[in-house]
Amino acid sequence: MDWKEVLRRRLATPNTCPNKKKSEQELKDEEMDLFTKYYSEWKGGRKNTNEFYKTIPRFYYRKFTLYFQLPAEDEVLLQKLREESRAVFLQRKSRELLDNEELQNLWFLLDKHQTPPMIGEEAMINYENFLKVGEKAGAKCKQFFTAKVFAKLLHTDSYGRISIMQFFNYVMRKVWLHQTRIGLSLYDVAGQGYLRESDLENYILELIPTLPQLDGLEKSFYSFYVCTAVRKFFFFLDPLRTGKIKIQDILACSFLDDLLELRDEELSKESQETNWFSAPSALRVYGQYLNLDKDHNGMLSKEELSRYGTATMTNVFLDRVFQECLTYDGEMDYKTYLDFVLALENRKEPAALQYIFKLLDIENKGYLNVFSLNYFFRAIQELMKIHGQDPVSFQDVKDEIFDMVKPKDPLKISLQDLINSNQGDTVTTILIDLNGFWTYENREALVANDSENSADLDDT
Repeated sequence: MDWKEVLRRRLATPNTCPNKKKSEQELKDEEMDLFTKYYSEWKGGRKNTNEFYKTIPRFYYRKFTLYFQLPAEDEVLLQKLREESRAVFLQRKSRELLDNEELQNLWFLLDKHQTPPMIGEEAMINYENFLKVGEKAGAKCKQFFTAKVFAKLLHTDSYGRISIMQFFNYVMRKVWLHQTRIGLSLYDVAGQGYLRESDLENYILELIPTLPQLDGLEKSFYSFYVCTAVRKFFFFLDPLRTGKIKIQDILACSFLDDLLELRDEELSKESQETNWFSAPSALRVYGQYLNLDKDHNGMLSKEELSRYGTATMTNVFLDRVFQECLTYDGEMDYKTYLDFVLALENRKEPAALQYIFKLLDIENKGYLNVFSLNYFFRAIQELMKIHGQDPVSFQDVKDEIFDMVKPKDPLKISLQDLINSNQGDTVTTILIDLNGFWTYENREALVANDSENSADLDDT
C-alpha cells in the first residue's frame, strides 16, 4: 500500500478517547511523526536496489578530487603531485613542437618542391607537392599539411598554388604561439589557465634579460618597469578587475608581440617610442610621474595630477578621478596613475572609454544624459572665461555630441553607443579637457593652416 494512503487513513481514524481533545500542536506533531515513519520505510525499501554503489572503493573519490579540485594549503603532498604532473605534461607538449633543426628541414623540403613559375621572387607550391612535403616532413608537421590550411592560404594564384614563404611563416607563428603558451603556463601557479598579477610580474621580470632593447635598464628600475608593463595587460584584458587574465586572451592580443619585439637589436627609434613596453616609453611614463610629484612623497594629489599633459583638464573631472579610483589618504599611487595614463592615451579603445565613461556617469545610471553632459561642460565654460575665450553655448555642444554619437535612445548615451560611434575619443575630450575642446572647435582652421604650411614647404 502506498505510504501516502496509509497516512491519510490513519489521520481519518476517529479519536478513541472522545473526551480528550488533542491540541493543534499535538496533531501537527503526530502528523510529522507518522510522515517521517512511513517516508523512511518507503525510502528504505528502495535503497536495496542500489547496493552496488556501496562497493565503490574510496580512492575513486580522491581521484576525482585530484582532477577537479585544487588541493588545500595544508595538503603539501597533493600540491607537489599536482605541480609535478603539470610540469611533466608541459614538457611533453614542448617536445611535440618543431625545433630549429626540424624547421630548417621543413624549409629545405618546401624549397625543393616549389612549383614553377615563380611570381617575382616568391616561390610557390601546388597542392600535390604540398602533400608530398607533408609525407616527408615527419609526424610533428602532419597537423600543418591539411586541405584546410592550404585553402586558408590560397588567394588569387591562377595556378592554384600558395606562397611557400606565407606557409612557412604560418607554421612559425603556430609554433611560436604554442611555445609561448607553454612558457606562460609555467607561471600559472593554480593551473587553471589564467595568470594573476603576481604571476605575470614574475614572467616579465624573468623575460627582461632576454630582451636586448632593455639591456640599458638599471636593475633598480626593474620593479617599476614590470609594474608599467603588467598594468597594460590588466587594464585592457581584465575590464571587470577580477585580478586575473586568461592565457588565451594574452596570446590573442598584440601586447605580447610588442613586448617580444624588444628582442630585435635593430629596432628603430620610432618603433621604440610607440611601443609601450620599450625602455624609452617606460622611462617617459615614470619620468612624468616623478615630475608631477612635487612634494616627492611617491604619491600624486589632485593638485599635482592637474598638471598632467597640457594642464587643462577640468577640476570637475579630476574630482571624479579621485572619487572613483583607488587612492590612499586622498592621493594616487603609481599603479593607479598608470591606469589613468592608459585611459587618456588610448581613448579610441573600448577599455579606455569604459574607464572614462564610469567617471562621466556621475549618477551611476549606466548612461549619460543632458544633465551629466552639462555638469562637465560647465567646467569647460568656466575655464574658457578664465582664459579670456569667447563663450560657447552648451545647447550647441550638446546637439553636436548627440549628432556624433547617434545613440539608440535620443535622450541617453550608453557606453556601447560611444564605442559604436567611433567618436568616443572626441566626445570625452570635449567634456574633460579645455585644450581638447579648443582643438575640436578650431579643427577647420587648424586643417587650413596645415595645408598652407605644406604648400609653403612645397614652394620652397
